[in-house]
Amino acid sequence: MNATTSFLRLNIEDAEVLKMASSIKLPVCTSCNKPIAPFERAVRFKCPNCGAIVIWRCEKCRKLVNTYTCPNCGFVGP
Repeated sequence: MNATTSFLRLNIEDAEVLKMASSIKLPVCTSCNKPIAPFERAVRFKCPNCGAIVIWRCEKCRKLVNTYTCPNCGFVGP
């Protein structure tokens, strides 16, 4: 394998990794609608009223006690 072949192989592998990464869906905070990073100290729980929807809360919204609204039943929580 020469340097050119090695470089092309690396680029093809990088492209495959990027393609897989672009298909990953991050959870979104129910309060602020921002994506939640994999290692962020977020929480998820079912709506305390209807239990049908999973509520995601990012670390910042939890600390600021921002409200969230269940899209299914309209329940508003702290």
